[in-house]
Amino acid sequence: MWGRSGRSQKRLIVGVFLLGVLVAALLAGYLPRRATTRQLDSAAAKLRTTPPLVNVAKVTRAPKMTQVSFPGNITPITEAYVFARAAGYLKRRYVDIGDRVSAGQLLADIDAPDLDQQVTQAQAALSQAEGQLGQSEATLQQLLATRDLADVTWKRYEVLTKTGAVSRQDGDTQLTSAKTAGANVTAGEKNVVAARDFVRASKATLDRLITLQGYEKVTSPFAGIVTARNVDVGALISTTGSSQGPSRSNPAGPSDVPSSGEIFRVAQITKLRVIVSLPQNEASGIHVGQSATVSIDQLPNRQFPGQITRTSSSLDAASRTLLTEVQVANPTGVLLPGMYATVGFITNRETPPFLVPDASLVVEANGTTLALLQPLSQADQQKAASEGVDKTVLAQARVVHFQKVQPGRDYGTTIEILGGLQDGEYVVVNPGDAVKEGAIVQMAEAAASSDAKPPAGASKPGTSK
Repeated sequence: MWGRSGRSQKRLIVGVFLLGVLVAALLAGYLPRRATTRQLDSAAAKLRTTPPLVNVAKVTRAPKMTQVSFPGNITPITEAYVFARAAGYLKRRYVDIGDRVSAGQLLADIDAPDLDQQVTQAQAALSQAEGQLGQSEATLQQLLATRDLADVTWKRYEVLTKTGAVSRQDGDTQLTSAKTAGANVTAGEKNVVAARDFVRASKATLDRLITLQGYEKVTSPFAGIVTARNVDVGALISTTGSSQGPSRSNPAGPSDVPSSGEIFRVAQITKLRVIVSLPQNEASGIHVGQSATVSIDQLPNRQFPGQITRTSSSLDAASRTLLTEVQVANPTGVLLPGMYATVGFITNRETPPFLVPDASLVVEANGTTLALLQPLSQADQQKAASEGVDKTVLAQARVVHFQKVQPGRDYGTTIEILGGLQDGEYVVVNPGDAVKEGAIVQMAEAAASSDAKPPAGASKPGTSK
């Protein structure tokens, strides 16, 4: 009997122990789970009421002194298209492309026999005119002598007529003879004047032909380099001064191939001019006398100093650009006309534009905007407090406002904003889905300086969850 009672008591003790172990195990698992659940619920509630954290950047001004670069076209400082005024055949040429020539150097000879004959004819015409002038002057002397004799005779008859020694008819005859002699002298003087004018005209014609004859020798207008030759020996030169040869099928082909057009082309390349078209926003910072640098892609690590010598002082209405000329010295001839160059300027802007990170731009269909952070209004603060936002967080919170802006020059990581901002404002960098108009957010800088930590699961600055 007691044996059975002992076994029952023993079973009861074992059962109670196992029940205790089971209850202890349940408590050990349930209580931490419940605490974790409460923590997660609290963190979720805090996450719902805490404004999202955003990465921000402060709006700054671009520097007043800035360097800008624009493409340019290199041209000779002086370039002449050499034509000939004399018509004929090219007798001889003395230069070819690439030859250096001096001012007045003989480039070619033109054989123009018809022009030479015209000069001979003009010389003969001048001699004939001079002979006619001599005859007119001799005739005038005879007429002067005849007039003097007629005047003397009339004076004598005038006295005799008054005394009645001769008849009045004889006196009138002598008076008429004197007047006729005077008229003949006047006509003779006019003939002399006409003969002299004819001599001057003949001499002018001869001088003109001699001048044209001088164009049979084609000379260089200045010292430079022959950059084009469009004629060869035997080419027919027209009265307009160009060759009568065929035109090139490709105008951009090698210029050493003879064709119609100018006979030679001579250029000065010891100094070059670079033509640049500057946009309107840079035109105000450019002035004559300002320094510039010229660089060529094919000549790395080399810059050539230049200077702005003139501008058009007017913008092109079509492209809104300012035509600017930069002169650069080229004593070694390393720069060649026709090269593509990059011209750098240092401009001084009175009102520099704003600078923001390139990643802060929001490009939409209706334009480009920036997400600005503005202080909360009284209504925003009351609304956020009613939603359970912590007062410490609320003091550092900002409201989002999308502002339309006009982008300017892009520097890669930063970009200029020409208008729509103010100094000291903050913009959101890489705005995510949570950044909307009127949304309340935290600035990353403000959050980092406060005691509040970002709730678990919050997105990192600069990223969207």
